[in-house]
Amino acid sequence: MIIPQNVNPIWSRKLTSAPSSVTVIKDCANRYFLSFVVEVEPVKIDFLHISIGVDLGIKTFAVMSNGEKAESPDYLKLDRKIRKLQKKLARQPKGSNRRNKTRIKIAKLHNQITDTRKDFLHKLSTKIVSENQAIVLEDLNVSGLVKNRKLARVISLQGWREFRTLCEAKSQKFSRVFHVISRWEATSQI
Repeated sequence: MIIPQNVNPIWSRKLTSAPSSVTVIKDCANRYFLSFVVEVEPVKIDFLHISIGVDLGIKTFAVMSNGEKAESPDYLKLDRKIRKLQKKLARQPKGSNRRNKTRIKIAKLHNQITDTRKDFLHKLSTKIVSENQAIVLEDLNVSGLVKNRKLARVISLQGWREFRTLCEAKSQKFSRVFHVISRWEATSQI
């Protein structure tokens, strides 16, 4: 692999094979990422349990059928900082340097929340999929739940859809059975 001399990346993990392409990504907080496309072989991991049911919630992110609970990270402090900075941004004149600095601060806080959520969801989905042969998840009407003004912000920060997508993809990768039950089933009671 040939990397130019002026680029000194921080590697998240070793590449499994030589990359076929590289993409440079810049986000709104002026962070740069290198995305590599590589060939990956399927992974075979033995499971500990036959099946597990996962019930998603607000106070506790996930309650598993074996009694385990997964608490969601607290985004409240960062969310308050974002709201405060957005009020400040609204009062600043458009095109000013201070407005641009405030915009970048807001973007960094949003990225911090996103990174925390992604880390939590990846770790939880990997744990669930690697330990169980069959994963059963409930189907939620998130767009309907977000219409509740008092819960909309908290529900949006949870990342339920992203969790479902990660579980589906990892189940396929580890050759596990993934099933989604109807939203009308009484999953919380059962």
